[in-house]
Amino acid sequence: MSVFGPADILIPRVSDFEKWAVVACDQFSSQPEYWEEVRAQVGAAPSALNLILPEAELGGEHERARTEAIHETMRTYAEDGLFALYPQAYVYVERTLQNGMIRKGLIGAVDLEAYDYQPGADAAIRATEKTVVERIPPRMNIRRGALLELPHIILLCDDARRTLIEPVAAAKDGFDKLYEFDLMQGGGHIAGWLVSGEAARAFDESLAAYSAGAQARYAGLPGRPMLFAAGDGNHSLATAKACYEELKQKRPGMDFSRHPARYALVELENIHDEAQIFEPIHRIVTGVDAPALLGALRETSCAGDGYPVEWIMGEAHGTVYLDRSKSQLAVGVLQAFLDDYLKTHGGETDYIHGEDVLMSLARQENAIGFLLAPMEKSQLFAGVIADGMLPRKTFSMGHAQEKRYYLEARAIQE
Repeated sequence: MSVFGPADILIPRVSDFEKWAVVACDQFSSQPEYWEEVRAQVGAAPSALNLILPEAELGGEHERARTEAIHETMRTYAEDGLFALYPQAYVYVERTLQNGMIRKGLIGAVDLEAYDYQPGADAAIRATEKTVVERIPPRMNIRRGALLELPHIILLCDDARRTLIEPVAAAKDGFDKLYEFDLMQGGGHIAGWLVSGEAARAFDESLAAYSAGAQARYAGLPGRPMLFAAGDGNHSLATAKACYEELKQKRPGMDFSRHPARYALVELENIHDEAQIFEPIHRIVTGVDAPALLGALRETSCAGDGYPVEWIMGEAHGTVYLDRSKSQLAVGVLQAFLDDYLKTHGGETDYIHGEDVLMSLARQENAIGFLLAPMEKSQLFAGVIADGMLPRKTFSMGHAQEKRYYLEARAIQE
């Protein structure tokens, strides 16, 4: 298999898909009441809720028991014939969002040998932001011993010519529809079609051409071009990688070329899809001498033809021009300066969604806000290739309800 390819995909045979599919486990982590409502809605019905552990519930005294229950439920669902198997196939997905736009994706498997989440990696698949390694061990406890994986990982491709997913979308009327329903808790609408046979082979050919063109797409940038970036669910992908590496260490000399643990199920999406909206995440700095911080920023990190970034300090506001030679992104220059400055001068940085919220916070004493423009989609891959990784909180890909819901599954044990 190439870096991304077909998989043995499992689709649940359930009468109520709305109760089956639940949102990614890392959403609503500070709102346990959300998950209580989900649990009440699901009741005793078969559900992916019984196969995951929401992060809102991590660290509790019952975590170990919950993990064991997850593993047992996976075995029960499999033994009871709950899943229909679609061997060596893709699933084309259309997700209708809250704004009415349709986000297109293709479910398949990635080769974990081609993925690296370490900063500065030159792998074909990379993380867009720094991976918090402390978040991996609790997830490994769940994946170890698990019969199945359910993906909430969204992998991004930089396909401006729309040669990969869009041709699949255009041919969907000739495919078998696997499911269509409304997602619970305001998640919108979703439909999925089976992509196999000649349609799958046609996609594989397009993918080969996309991969071959990577060098030309990023000509002039330092480092090795990459093919895909982990957009959402990077910590789950990192967990799959860590478990796979652990398994290799335990079984030296074993042939893992076809082992199911070597792969991870993901949804591939195109950053150039009109439904992919990159929302900026602004910065507010508090507990500082704001004029002094602004002066230091101008002195160390600005240039005449730099990236324009608006600052707000009380009722005052203006624009700084951040030095383009320091990063592919304005937020890269700003974040590097703030990290360095606050180490020696104190203060706190917070990450803000929405201009109105930033403007309000910047009016408080000893505070300064920076209003960042939306990142151009073409900057994402270039930024990771050139800078090694994007600064944390560079952009947001939609609201919590618009993250991926668990639906498809794949066996990860031999």
